[in-house]
Amino acid sequence: MCKSQKQKKIMKKTMLWAVAAALISLMACGPSKQEIAKREQARQDSIRMADSVAAVQKAAMEQARQDSIARAQAEAEMAAKEQARQDSIAQAEAKNKKQGGKKKK
Repeated sequence: MCKSQKQKKIMKKTMLWAVAAALISLMACGPSKQEIAKREQARQDSIRMADSVAAVQKAAMEQARQDSIARAQAEAEMAAKEQARQDSIAQAEAKNKKQGGKKKK
């Protein structure tokens, strides 16, 4: 073997060892306890926020339902009053027609 081929073999082995060492060091560097705690806190905050938003939405839906019921009841009352008024008018007109047909002495 000539000198340049030996150098190439040595360089290949050196590069292989360097890459292996870099991979091992990257794998050994996991998240720290602080990073894990921060991630868990962020997850808990996210859950709490989602629960809060869901509660607000549920309350808004219930309020809208109650408003709808109240509106329907008010409309029914108004319709009943209007019907009673129309009935009263019809009765008065009917009474006037009966009285109008008789001669007064």
